Amino acid sequence: MRIGELSERTRVSRRSLRYYEDQGLVVSTRSPSGQRHYAEDQVERVRLIQSFFAAGLSSRTIVEMLPCMTTRPTMRAAQDSMAVMCSERERLSTMLDAILAARAALDRLIDENSTYQARLAGESSAR
Repeated sequence: MRIGELSERTRVSRRSLRYYEDQGLVVSTRSPSGQRHYAEDQVERVRLIQSFFAAGLSSRTIVEMLPCMTTRPTMRAAQDSMAVMCSERERLSTMLDAILAARAALDRLIDENSTYQARLAGESSAR
């Protein structure tokens, strides 16, 4: 598929796809006229990359994990990727814990505010 179709299917801009390719995150072949052509498996790869970006991973970190995103990495590449993946998983777990704590605090504030508003509404209707 050409870059426009990959862009439509993944909802990622053509500019971002070219950046991903420059960083070694996705691969394409070139037609004789120089047009990029992407294999079908690049759709899922772009979606995975997008989820990693959304989670705060850098393109450099994703590149370090790429050997395990391919079919047959060397043992050394698999070990290096595993170290990066474990480190990122720990970082994400810490972030998730903090986000869940913040959400719980917001839930408490929302409940308190709702209770306060209900009390005020009751007081004003009693007048």
